Amino acid sequence: MPCSLYYQWLYPQGIGEPSVYHAVVVIFLEFFAWGLLTTPMLTVLHQTFPQHTFLMNGLIHGVKGLLSFLSAPLIGALSDVWGRKSFLLLTVFFTCAPIPLMKISPWWYFAVISMSGVFAVTFSVIFAYVADITQEHERSTAYGLVSATFAASLVTSPAIGAYLSVAYGDTLVVILATAIALLDICFILVAVPESLPEKMRPASWGAPISWEQADPFASLRKVGQDSTVLLICITVFLSYLPEAGQYSSFFLYLRQVIGFSSETVAAFIAVVGILSILAQTVVLGILMRSIGNKNTILLGLGFQILQLAWYGFGSQPWMMWAAGAVAAMSSITFPAISAIVSRNADPDQQGVVQGMITGIRGLCNGLGPALYGFVFYLFHVELTDTDGSEKGAKPNMSAIIPGPPFLFGACSVLLSLLVALFIPEHTGPGMRPGAYKKHSNGAQSHSHSPQGSGAEGKEPLLEDSSV
Repeated sequence: MPCSLYYQWLYPQGIGEPSVYHAVVVIFLEFFAWGLLTTPMLTVLHQTFPQHTFLMNGLIHGVKGLLSFLSAPLIGALSDVWGRKSFLLLTVFFTCAPIPLMKISPWWYFAVISMSGVFAVTFSVIFAYVADITQEHERSTAYGLVSATFAASLVTSPAIGAYLSVAYGDTLVVILATAIALLDICFILVAVPESLPEKMRPASWGAPISWEQADPFASLRKVGQDSTVLLICITVFLSYLPEAGQYSSFFLYLRQVIGFSSETVAAFIAVVGILSILAQTVVLGILMRSIGNKNTILLGLGFQILQLAWYGFGSQPWMMWAAGAVAAMSSITFPAISAIVSRNADPDQQGVVQGMITGIRGLCNGLGPALYGFVFYLFHVELTDTDGSEKGAKPNMSAIIPGPPFLFGACSVLLSLLVALFIPEHTGPGMRPGAYKKHSNGAQSHSHSPQGSGAEGKEPLLEDSSV
C-alpha cells in the first residue's frame, strides 16, 4: 500500500477517464517535435560527419533500432506490472532527450540518439494503453485514429520546420521542438490517466517478470514451427529490411545527393504521406475486393520493387517524385499481410504470429540502416557539399547506379515476392500448432494482459501507415 500511495502522489490521476484521445495527443506531440527537426538534423549530420556521412547515419540508426528491438519486450512486461503511465513518461522523456543537444553538442546529440533506442518504444506502450481501454470490436477504429494522427504529424511538421529554419534559423526550430517535447511530458504527467487498473496487474509494484516475456528472441524462435508463418515472416524480413534502411537515409540522400532543397524535401514527405494514406484507405479496399488478399500483397511488393529500382537508377528530381508516387502504392503491402494473418488465425492466436512479425521488423529496424550505410560507403557515395548551402551535391552522372543501396533493396524485395508466391490464400483458422497458443504470453512483446494481444496484432501495420 505505501508503494501504491507513493505512485499516486508521484503520478497524478490525470484528467477524466482514460481514452484514445489521450494516446493520440501523446503520439502527435512526440512525432511532431521530431518532424520539425528533419531539416536541421540533415544539416547537423553532414557538418558533424563530413566524411562517410551515410555510413555514420546508418550506424546511428542501426544501434538505436537494435536497442529498441532488445528492450521493447522488457518494457512491455514491466508496464503490465507498474502501469502504462509511468512507462509512457519514461519512453517519451528519453526519446525526446536528444533534441536540445542538437545545438548544445552535436556529438552528444548523435550519441544520445543511439542510446535512446533503449527507451524509444513509445508505440509499444501506446498500443497497450489503447488495448486496456477499448473493446475488441472498437480497436480497429482506435488504432486507425492513432495511425492517422501519427501520419498527420509527419506530413505537416517537416514542412513547418523547413520554413522556420529558412526564415529564422535552425536554433529556433530546435527550441520549438524542445518546447513541444516538454509539453508532451507535462501532458502525460498531468493529464493522462492510468489505463491499467490495479486489479488487472499481477501484483502491485514488485511482481516477478518472466524472462520469457522479456526475451526479444522468444517470438523469433517459434517462426519455424509452421510453414505458413515461416513464409510470412521471411516475406516481411526481406521486404522490410530495405524499407527500414530507406527511411533512415532517404531524406539525406534527396537533399545532399539529388539536390533537393529543404522545402522540397518537406513537400516530398507531405505529398507521399498523403498519397500513402489514400492508398491504404481507398485503393487497398478496392484491391482486396477485386483481386483478393494474396494478389494485393504481391502487387504491393511489385510496386516496392519498382520504387526501389527507380530510386537506385534515378538521378533527376522528377524521377524521385515519380518513384515517390509508386512508394505510396507500395504501402498497401503490410495491411494486406495483416489481413491474411487475421483471416487464417484463431482470434486468440493472432497476437502470437503478429508478435513474430513485430520481432522480425524490430530486427530490420536495426539491420536495415546499418546495411544501407555500409553499401553507400562500399560504393563510395559520399557528400561533397561542405559550405552548408541549401543545395546538396549533384549525383555523379558517370555512375551507372547513383543509389546502390536502393538497388540492393529491390533485389531483396524481389526475393520477398518469390517467397510470397507460396503463401496460401486460405489455410483455415488453425494455421498454427496448439503449442503457439500455450506460449502466447511469451511471444507478445508489448502487452501481456488479455487485451494486449489485440494491440500487438495491429502495431506492425500502424508504424507503416505513413511515409
